Amino acid sequence: MYDFHIHSNFSPDGFMQMEEAVESAIQKGLKEICFTDHMDYDYDGNGNDYKFDYREYFLSIQACQDKYAGKIIINKGIEMGVQPHILDRCKEDVEKYDFDFVIASIHSVEKSELFLNNFFDGKTQEKAYEIYFNELEDVVNNYDGYSVLGHLDIIKRYGGFDLPLQLEAYEVFTTAILKKLIEKGKGIEVNTSGIRYNLGNYHPSIDIIELYHRLGGEIITLGSDAHYPHHVAFDFHDALNQLKTIGFQYITTFKEMKPRFHSIDKLLI
Repeated sequence: MYDFHIHSNFSPDGFMQMEEAVESAIQKGLKEICFTDHMDYDYDGNGNDYKFDYREYFLSIQACQDKYAGKIIINKGIEMGVQPHILDRCKEDVEKYDFDFVIASIHSVEKSELFLNNFFDGKTQEKAYEIYFNELEDVVNNYDGYSVLGHLDIIKRYGGFDLPLQLEAYEVFTTAILKKLIEKGKGIEVNTSGIRYNLGNYHPSIDIIELYHRLGGEIITLGSDAHYPHHVAFDFHDALNQLKTIGFQYITTFKEMKPRFHSIDKLLI
C-alpha cells in the first residue's frame, strides 16, 4: 500500500513528527509513503504565507530515509497551494528543488481561504462552486508544475451548506478540467479524508472518479491527507475496491516526478 498525501508538523495543521507518521505506516504494512507538507503563498490576499524552511524539511526527510532504510520507502513531496496569481512563484519552487511528487491544491479562492468561509459570504452555493471550478480550470490550463491535482472538489467541505451540489450542477467545469489533466499527462488523487470528515464520499467523489475513468484518465494516487498518525492509510482498502469496481487496474506512485504503476489486484491480496 502507498500513502502519497501525509502532513507532518512542518505544516501549520500537522500534528505529528515525521517519525510518528513513518512508524504508523510501517505498523500498517505500507510499502511507500510521501510527505506532502503545505506551501501556501498569499493564502489570504494580504501577503501572508503558510510555509516552511525547505532545507530543514529535506534534512528531516533524509533523516527518516536513513533511519528506516530497508523498512519503507519515504519520498519527498509537497502540497503546493495554487491560485492564479501565484503560479510563477509555485513554478519557481518546484523547478528549484528535487521533489519526487507534487500535489497542486486549491485552498483559497478569490484570495480568500476556504477554511475561514469568508469566500462564501453573499454567494449562493451554485455561484460559489462556479467561481471555485473556474479558478481551478484557470490553474490547470496555465500551470504544469505538479504530478496530481489534490482533492479536486474540496469546495464541498466548506460553506456550511446542508448538502453538496450533485455533479450535474458543475459537470461542464469538471469535464473540462479532467480532459486538460489527461491531455497534459497529469493525474488526480483519491483523497480519503472526505470519509474522515463525514462527507460520505472521497475527494473527489466517486462520480467524478468515474467520469475521469470514462474520459480515459489513468494516473491516480491514494492519499489519506493525514495530520495525525492514526490518519495514515485511512480507508485505503475500501478505496482500492472502489477503484477496481470503477475499472481502474493500477494505482500510481511517483519517483523523481515520474509515475509508477502498481496492480490494484496485487495490493488487495
